[in-house]
Amino acid sequence: MSMLDKIIIMLTHNDKTVPNAIEFFEENKDLPIQFWGFKDVGMERNKMKALCEKMRASGKTSFLEVVSYTEEECMRGAEIAVECGFDYLLGTLYYDKVAKYIQQHNLKYCPFAGKVSQSPSILEGTLEEMLAQEALFAEKGVFGTDLLGYRYVAGDPNVLSAEYIKNAKNPVILAGSIGSEDRIKLVKEMNPWAFTMGSALFTKNFVKNGSFRDNLIHVVKFLETL
Repeated sequence: MSMLDKIIIMLTHNDKTVPNAIEFFEENKDLPIQFWGFKDVGMERNKMKALCEKMRASGKTSFLEVVSYTEEECMRGAEIAVECGFDYLLGTLYYDKVAKYIQQHNLKYCPFAGKVSQSPSILEGTLEEMLAQEALFAEKGVFGTDLLGYRYVAGDPNVLSAEYIKNAKNPVILAGSIGSEDRIKLVKEMNPWAFTMGSALFTKNFVKNGSFRDNLIHVVKFLETL
């Protein structure tokens, strides 16, 4: 897969779905990006469902990311993913109940790797602990994991992310704080199954005075050179 095939564009900023996410998707769905997603907070459920349906109608693959920690909150996110018709559920701390529910409805589940807490989220734990956890998830039939590599506070994020991706048994989605060309190059070397980008497009990290679309086009063109 090329880097362009790996990017998941998240219509989120500051860990929330932007209120006009539908408009942003409609204005940019023509670009050669297959993976699109957003979070379970920031937009009414009926609008989430409408946006997910628009993604499906456009032939896109959809991802819902849930940054919640209790079993009740995580089940709520799973129910939203099923109700809206998403292809993937990202995030949540792992719970057997959530995994079983998602599998029953034929979605793919990528819970967080490691010890994730707080808001904005931080990642803690050792590489060995995370890989043992990931191996257990794999045994339970989970599709992959959501790694908040650049939110890691217990060591070097680049080292942790690279080693985790290299040794994981199942697909890894590297999520959070990927917002520069240099960091994208590092991600390419790590070679995750996919990676997310959201806030960097809204904060205009690539085209300072440009629109969301200008920044996204810049990223697309950059990824095509890798």
